[in-house]
Amino acid sequence: MTTHDVPGSLMVDGFRVKKTFGIGGLSKAGTMIGAAVLTADGLIGVQLPVTLLFTLPATAMVLALAAARRHGMPALSYYWARFAWRRAANFEATSFRRLLLPHPYALDLPGVGARTTLIKAHDPTTGRAVGVVHDRATGRMTISTLLAPGGSLMAPTGSVRSSLRNWASMLESMSTDDQIKGASVTIQITPGAGEALSDDVKARQDPHAPELAKRIIAELVRTTPHATASVAPWMSVTVDPSASVNPPTDLGGQVAEALKAVDGIDLAGTGTDIERRATDIDLRRLVRSAYDPDVFNARDSDFADLPWAECGPQAADDGWEEYAHDGGVSISWVLREMPRRPIAYSVLLPLLAPGAFQRRITLAYRVLDPREGEAVLEREISHARLREQATAEVKGRSKYSQKADSQRAERAAAQMAGGAQVADWTLMVTVTARTAAEVPAARQELARAIKATRGIRMRPAYGAQASVFAAGLPLGYNPLVKD
Repeated sequence: MTTHDVPGSLMVDGFRVKKTFGIGGLSKAGTMIGAAVLTADGLIGVQLPVTLLFTLPATAMVLALAAARRHGMPALSYYWARFAWRRAANFEATSFRRLLLPHPYALDLPGVGARTTLIKAHDPTTGRAVGVVHDRATGRMTISTLLAPGGSLMAPTGSVRSSLRNWASMLESMSTDDQIKGASVTIQITPGAGEALSDDVKARQDPHAPELAKRIIAELVRTTPHATASVAPWMSVTVDPSASVNPPTDLGGQVAEALKAVDGIDLAGTGTDIERRATDIDLRRLVRSAYDPDVFNARDSDFADLPWAECGPQAADDGWEEYAHDGGVSISWVLREMPRRPIAYSVLLPLLAPGAFQRRITLAYRVLDPREGEAVLEREISHARLREQATAEVKGRSKYSQKADSQRAERAAAQMAGGAQVADWTLMVTVTARTAAEVPAARQELARAIKATRGIRMRPAYGAQASVFAAGLPLGYNPLVKD
């Protein structure tokens, strides 16, 4: 389905990158720091004028890097991140090797997952086990819900419009709950699931069926492994149990409070079906199979007694543009900018289409409460108008792009006044190749899928491959939720 096939009522917009006011392309912080450094240069130069020969060129170079852009970010931030990554690599801080005791944290998960532990809880509403990921540093807990894969491309326009409204209502309920700090929705597509489907078809085939039907089914079974994929969607919600009126003091009470908060999220009518809460076995399977895709279809008994720390890799290397681990090499990209025009609700379909490599698409959310959202939009309007005025004073008129940006900020404020919600969100995609030789093909497949969305701009997660890889897993890590 292309954007021309989608009715206007199913087009969405309102995406905007937060921008601060600065001089000459600098951010607000960059402008203030630049002014402070220039003032210091002037004060030093009054006493020792010869120092200006060195300080002014150095300051000018740093400000130029801060104003320039590289891959959608300030060039200074890009080069500083590269310097920090190289320094960490020299100290072997980007390499992970599982060691035996007595090393104190040798059996923890690598990176951002090191401070988490898995709790097997009992959900009294369903009578089933539930896996809860506990962040020992912050006390937050993350509960994942397995969703049933489906789609709305064949659904009537009214049903799709209703699903969008219900999803907005769900986000609104999250904005008014102090305990819910963030959420993410992940869809994992693993190619080559035809073998499992073949076994299922053979087990359910009627031996007394007509010969023509048997031949047709046999042909479908023969060709299925080359045309299907296993789809595993889930939603992870991060909860802070201590944000309640009467915060629980023991771990059991905190788990109960987290389950209560997640049960308050109603996904009915949002276009997806809830399969069940993820158990501890489900979480072990999802995490372990991300590092080693070969074990995705293993039996539940293989994960029942697997320690949480052993769900991670035995060895991993966090590169600048790739992440090597047990079962292959992964490449993660992050959102750079959304289209400024209205887009179809099915814009992510090319990313969700099966390919030759395992792929995870993650949408991370942090819904702002009404007061914070209003304050953010008011600042954005003020910054946009200040940029217009500054440009008009220098060049005689403001840029048309600045006027359009001001209009988008004002339109967002008007939508919020009408009941819409403001949300920080980002998009992350991870592709896993089985061998290093397949990495160029995996990178090309990912680049083509992003290009097919016709407007979404993404870039590699430079120097943060391991973190973005973990953000797509039910590990309790959400980059939008700050400590």
